Amino acid sequence: MVRAVVRLGAVLALACLVVAIGAPRGWAFGSVRPVPGPVVRDFDPPSKDWLPGHRGVDLAAPVGSSVRAAASGRVSVAQVIAGRGVVTVVHGDLRTTYEPVRARVRVGDQVSAGDVIGTVEAGHCPSGCLHFGLKRGDEYLDPLGGSAVRLLPESAVAEARKLAAARAAALASGGVAASGSGLLLNPVGGRISSPFGRRFHPIFHEWRLHAGVDLHASCGTPIRAAADGVVRSVSYDSSGGHRLVIAHPGGLTTHYLHALKRYQVRKGQKVKRGQVVGLVGSTGWSTGCHLHFGTKINGRLVDPAQLL
Repeated sequence: MVRAVVRLGAVLALACLVVAIGAPRGWAFGSVRPVPGPVVRDFDPPSKDWLPGHRGVDLAAPVGSSVRAAASGRVSVAQVIAGRGVVTVVHGDLRTTYEPVRARVRVGDQVSAGDVIGTVEAGHCPSGCLHFGLKRGDEYLDPLGGSAVRLLPESAVAEARKLAAARAAALASGGVAASGSGLLLNPVGGRISSPFGRRFHPIFHEWRLHAGVDLHASCGTPIRAAADGVVRSVSYDSSGGHRLVIAHPGGLTTHYLHALKRYQVRKGQKVKRGQVVGLVGSTGWSTGCHLHFGTKINGRLVDPAQLL
């Protein structure tokens, strides 16, 4: 009975989460969205400047559509660079970049939030889009990733607290195993050996964001899908080693890094919660056998410990 109550609570909470994250996400900077179209490629910066990555967001926009300044500022760049029209607006210690754009402003112009600064040109996305970037000094920031999101409507707060109390009581009584009893299944059942957040990197010996949690597990331990979903990508890179991304309803994605060998699933394949998708390894930038597990909601990093 306790297990059923807790499972129901997890399902209801995940449903509330999906409803909330299905809504358009807020943005961290400015009061105006440069173009109204949806995100077609998310912010995915590299860990090192010279590595591949996506240093902004791509917003769907037909060629010729107006591009508006996200906030008030001064135009510092309005020219063609490497064959692309680029406009950059300085806002104090921050600056926004828009490309490919046919500029309607000049260097030194003062613009207000919402002013048209140019029109979208062809060349970045097959169907037309605007690349929108944000920087502070040399640091790339997510221009759409910083506003708070209320995960539950006010009418659901009392019920959420009731379900959380029931789950806590069940865990305290030993009625439910701690592993796999949250919104997401713990993919390897191991404890968190390195949490989400800034940490001193064990290889590069510098402070940087740890964009997930490290779950303790021996090499060869089965890696299980944290929830029902569809495989978005199976790849290999120097930092993450063998990398798997699974997409779930409402914009939630789960990320699995450092597998022993290529994952046992393919792009586009449907997977079930608990299904074995690979084996724990130590590929890429890794100092030992473990699973690096990450979560994103609409492209925004989220601490996986909140969902496990």
